[in-house]
Amino acid sequence: MIRLVFALRRKPTLSRAEFQDYWLNKHAPLVASFASDLDILRYVQTHTLTDPANAAAQKARGDMEPEYDGVAELWWASEADLTENLRENKAAQKAGAALLEDEAKFIDLPNSPLWFAYEYPQINPSPENVIAKPKSNVVRVFFPLRHQSQIDEADARHYWLTHHGPIVRSHGQATGTLCYRQVHRANSALDIAIQTARGTQVDSYLGHAEAWIDRGNAPRTEEAKTANAAFIEDEHTFIDMHRSTIFFGKEHSIIDKR
Repeated sequence: MIRLVFALRRKPTLSRAEFQDYWLNKHAPLVASFASDLDILRYVQTHTLTDPANAAAQKARGDMEPEYDGVAELWWASEADLTENLRENKAAQKAGAALLEDEAKFIDLPNSPLWFAYEYPQINPSPENVIAKPKSNVVRVFFPLRHQSQIDEADARHYWLTHHGPIVRSHGQATGTLCYRQVHRANSALDIAIQTARGTQVDSYLGHAEAWIDRGNAPRTEEAKTANAAFIEDEHTFIDMHRSTIFFGKEHSIIDKR
């Protein structure tokens, strides 16, 4: 499957609560109404928590970008299927236009980057049913990252996948990580069209790391502290922290046809 990742900043006239309320209760039903026309397999909203943990995670890594107000993600069976549907299906084109019109009502589109991506599971439960429900102790960690400018993109991806990934996996039990994935930007030909339509002015990320943690059972041991220190130390070898961010959120599953 291919995934669309849309990191959202609210319009400055809205509070975060107002933004998230409109997104969930007005925009989400509109997306759901077009699920068949657009062949959407899955649609998840991650609502950023207004939580001191965001600032703490950022401070531990240095001077980072401000957190986003949320992340919208949609999945399709394949890039080829999505491309053909958008090109040939008039209903899909009409649906896309209607969604864009509504997005403009509450999203700061120029400052909300979006891109297509592929996921690489690292710590993966079976079945894949971990979700940070609003009334649960589970939270989702979302870490959109850009690589350091002196490192080639291909080398950064390779390091992230083959060196950093194993470090996180090796400490999975100590940190109580329920699930951890790397989601790498696909460099899809579709990116330019969706960004141009929204007037996107912000560069895409190399991708994002995502993890699910049960804060009710989060280890507070020396092993957990050692693990977190190891993560951060290695992150600094390839991530441009000044152009990356990290935050915690709760998920709302709107469509799931898996």
